Amino acid sequence: MTGATGYIGGRLAPRLLTEGHTVRCLARRAGRLRDVPWAPQVEVVEGDLGRPETLAGVFDDVDVAYYLVHSLGQASFETADRQAATAFAEAARAAGVRRIVYLGGPQPATGDASSAHLRSRSEVAQILLGSGVPTVVLRAAVILGSGSASFEMLRYLTERLPVMITPRWVKNRIQPIAIRDVLRYLVGCATLPPEVNRAFDIAGPDVLTFAEMMQRYARVAGLSPRLLLPVRLLTPTLSSHWVGLVTPVPSALARPLVESLVHEAVAHEHDIAAYLPDPPGGLTGFDQAVELALTMVRDAQVETRWSSAAGRDAPAEPLPSDPDWSGGTAYTDMREQAVAASPEALWRVIEGVGGEHGWYSFPLAWSARGWLDRLVGGVGLRRGRRHPHQLRVGEALDFWRVEEIVPGELLRLRAEMRLPGRAWLEMRVQRDDAGRVAYRQRAVFLPRGLVGHAYWAAVAPFHALVFGGMARNIAAGAERIAGQLPVR
Repeated sequence: MTGATGYIGGRLAPRLLTEGHTVRCLARRAGRLRDVPWAPQVEVVEGDLGRPETLAGVFDDVDVAYYLVHSLGQASFETADRQAATAFAEAARAAGVRRIVYLGGPQPATGDASSAHLRSRSEVAQILLGSGVPTVVLRAAVILGSGSASFEMLRYLTERLPVMITPRWVKNRIQPIAIRDVLRYLVGCATLPPEVNRAFDIAGPDVLTFAEMMQRYARVAGLSPRLLLPVRLLTPTLSSHWVGLVTPVPSALARPLVESLVHEAVAHEHDIAAYLPDPPGGLTGFDQAVELALTMVRDAQVETRWSSAAGRDAPAEPLPSDPDWSGGTAYTDMREQAVAASPEALWRVIEGVGGEHGWYSFPLAWSARGWLDRLVGGVGLRRGRRHPHQLRVGEALDFWRVEEIVPGELLRLRAEMRLPGRAWLEMRVQRDDAGRVAYRQRAVFLPRGLVGHAYWAAVAPFHALVFGGMARNIAAGAERIAGQLPVR
């Protein structure tokens, strides 16, 4: 399986295991799968579809290969996806793989040149179907599930905007599908007969416009009806920037999603039912899918989120080893604070940082940095966190990504905001020379060029307020909850 660190793959792997399959996961960095609950049950191999030379042996003894990756959100994603699909197909054919399974998007209309996203998905499908390996392509439109990018767009737009000026495409028809039905099809495709080599439309039972989806979401969520005012001036590009400002989905990712909504996405056939019949109660309807998703969000049971997957252009290197720093300049900001609390209490505060809990200092500055990042096309702060109290290596945390966790001792975050360089933030539970519990915090910045040096000089005067306040407030937070845990 490719894409095991992503939204779909992270949910599919444990279901394949439940069905008795042996699963091998391909990842650019094996460590990103270290903390997922099912990691001990799978084999993880390192390789990069963008570098075919790293795939040697990856497909050996593989019966079914799942292609669940894409490069949306990065520049030239069509070229990157074409190259990755070609490398995947060639490696699968050479190794004698019996079947390829690909989750794609709706088939674009003939001659339609306005959605690069749909064109790219269709091109990848054709590459895999022509690979010489029997391939099943599942074409899905909007996927409804806790944490999916499409669902987050719908949720935030509906909840935050009781009155919304909308583009014309909100009147286009869409046939969404629940994540549970997508996963059922993906699991079932592993056992399809070898003569099946084709694409199938998969969709739920309801055909709705995006406007109707917003109104029905509001009803299921217990909100008042939304007032939608369609205008002709909002192009897909303007719409994606608006989505990027209002929702956690950055505009770079929102744009291809919005472009896809400009066209109707309704299933033209249901041939998949001849091989994988509908469940006894039928496919999941829109209202039930939304209710299930909201329940998962409310109960903090979100398995994976759209932000779990880093883009192919995201930095993959860990924090350079001290004291070498890869031969370049490294700026650091070090803070230490004695804590009158147990190590457990301090770790609880550290592991709960970000998301709804915030960053324990100068909220206006963190918020302003998040908005600035959004304005320049970055991810901003609104990615939040998957779980309110637990973190895993590899997952997104606001505009950081969790790079390393040593439970009870260390949390290291790598910056994914737009910066002229690379940055990390470390938070540690240690003891000082007197044996007292201590919180140690280190920010590291490796500048890129003169602009990087100028950036650090510009922000350094604020570090005492931001990073100093953060250290003091994390220590104070641990002391406030110290009575709830045994003190060592």
